[in-house]
Amino acid sequence: MCCLKPSVKNATEIIAATGLGQANVSKHLKVLTQAGIVKRTPIGVSVIYEIADPICLRLCELVCDRLTVRLQEQSQQLGNLKSLATSKKL
Repeated sequence: MCCLKPSVKNATEIIAATGLGQANVSKHLKVLTQAGIVKRTPIGVSVIYEIADPICLRLCELVCDRLTVRLQEQSQQLGNLKSLATSKKL
C-alpha cells in the first residue's frame, strides 16, 4: 500500500518498488482489491492499481505508529530485565 501512496502503479512497478515476487504481489493485490482497499483499473492490456480510499493510508499510519511505540516499550522492558539479571549475577 505504501508504494501506491504517491501514485498509481501497475503490478510490474509494484514488484519493482517492493522487491516482492510476482505471485506474492498478485495475491496481495487480489485480497486488497476484494476488500475494497485498492482499486483496479484496466487500461488496454495493462491494469493499474491505486488506493481506493485515502483514509486507509491514514489508518495504516496510525497502526504503524502504535506498533512502533509498543515495540519501543518492549525494548525498554527487555533492557531493564537484562540490567536486572546482570546486576544479580554480580
